[in-house]
Parts: sequence; C-alpha cells; structure tokens
Amino acid sequence: MRKIYGIGETVFDIIFKNGQPQAAKAGGSMLNSTISLGRIGLPVSFISEYASDNVGQIIDGFLSENGVETNHVDHFKDGKTKLALAFLNEKNDASYTFYDDYPERRLNIDFPVIAKDDIILCGSIYAITTEIRTKFTILLNKAKENGALVIYDPNFRPSHSTDLETLKPMIIENMKSAKLVRGSDEDFKNIFGANSPDEAWNVIKNYCNCMVYTANSAGVYVRTVSYSGKFAVKAIKPVSTIGAGDNFNAGMMAAIYKNKITIEQLESMGEKEWSKVISTGVDFASDVCLSYENYISIEFAKEYIS
Repeated sequence: MRKIYGIGETVFDIIFKNGQPQAAKAGGSMLNSTISLGRIGLPVSFISEYASDNVGQIIDGFLSENGVETNHVDHFKDGKTKLALAFLNEKNDASYTFYDDYPERRLNIDFPVIAKDDIILCGSIYAITTEIRTKFTILLNKAKENGALVIYDPNFRPSHSTDLETLKPMIIENMKSAKLVRGSDEDFKNIFGANSPDEAWNVIKNYCNCMVYTANSAGVYVRTVSYSGKFAVKAIKPVSTIGAGDNFNAGMMAAIYKNKITIEQLESMGEKEWSKVISTGVDFASDVCLSYENYISIEFAKEYIS
C-alpha cells in the first residue's frame, strides 16, 4: 500500500492576538500537514523529534488521536519540547518567537523504508538545519533513489535572510531531490529574488521539473516541463493564516493519493489533472484560514471523506 510521510520540526504553538493568548496547540509545518491527512483517513507517518515532557505527551496523544503514526518520532528525554509564540497582526499574519532545548544527539531514530510512489513532504528551516542535515539528506536521497514522490516546500522566512548565503546551497540540494517544489511568492523572492511565477520557474526548472507557486489572493500558478497554468483561489476573510501553506500541501497530497498520480504522471499532467490537485489544496488552505486551528476541521474532513 502506498504510504505518506512528513519529516519536520515539532513545536507547541501559543497564539497571541492584541497581546492576549488565543489558542495553544501542536504545530510545525509538516505536523500540520500530517494531522490534516490523518483526519481524512490516509496512511500517514510523522518523522520528527520532541521531548517526553508534558508538552510532548500532549502532542504525542494528539497525533495518535488524529490517525498519524508516530513510530519514527524521537521522544528525547534530555531536553524540552520546542515552543513557538505566534503574534498575529491586524491582517492576522503571524510573526514568531521560538524557545528550544534539544539534546546533543538529534533525530536518534531508525528511518522507515520509503518505497516507490510513496509520498514524502519536507521543508522549512528543519530541512536545512545543520544538526540533523546529514541524517535528513540520507533519508531524502534514499527516497529519491527508491522512486518516491518527494514534495519540498522551502517555507523560507525573512528572519533567515542574513544566513541565505550559507543556507541556499542546501535549499537547492533539496530541490534537486524533489519531484515537486511548492513555494509562496515570498519564498521565491526571498531565496532567488524572483518577482513572478515565470521568474521563479526560470530558476527552479534547473533543479526540479514541477513547480507550484502560490501567491495568496492572486492565485496559484503551475509550471512543469509540459504545462503552464493559473488557478483562482477562494475569496475569504481569514481568522488566521497560520497553517495555510501547510494545508495547501496536505490538500495537494490528498489529491495525488486519491487520484493515484505517480511521479511519471506528475511531469506530464495537463489542466484537468492539475485542477484536481490545486483545487483540493485551495479547499484545505481556505478551511484552515477560517479558525485558529493549524489543520482542517473535523467537519471539513468528514465532508471531504463523504
């Protein structure tokens, strides 16, 4: 059976609006994606690390309750689960402050064997973190070797721009291992100075044959070696944009899984097939923006399944 994996950082999000806490929940880009996929009943596993402290136990229980397998999580004892304080502005976009206490030995687990056409999602700062980089690269290269469908989301925050010269080679290396790169307009501008989907594609096509470029209310652009298209997004009034990109990724993965799209098909798909993938991504992202949740609602999940 085809399997889905997400490898990424785990944090516990505490969300503030006007100086007051609004919600507290398990977070991290790949965790958000896996929770949504678990809620629609897909066979998804999370590869990560968090402490066996009280916060870690809350996260562990939450993942299990939502159908996400945690056999490949490092439940470390020497340290504390990472906290992320998210401060929403007047547009409900977030800025973050992080607190972490990791052990010296990181990601101390046995990796799963990722097979052909399994889907693996990776990205954010975790995919270019020095302390776990060697282990991460081994996993990604093995997945590529075995013919897995690797999706990479750089999710590059402006706060890391001062380290871009050091981080950029690792970002490019990740793109070379991916079958699909999905990034926001801000990601491509921050990393490559690209100001449009075509400018971004002129760079990305040197490393990967498929790119999905999300530009908020301006729409979603797809560029591959055989297709170029634009798709509209829904007009909504967001409560919070935290998790929007993560759940766009989850929606794409759900459509890829549901429609049995292989890595060979991905590069040759036309508008009809891409429309299914992108519209599901938009639906997932739109639902998440309507609450303080980082993942699709239980109600939306039930509706999707039916």
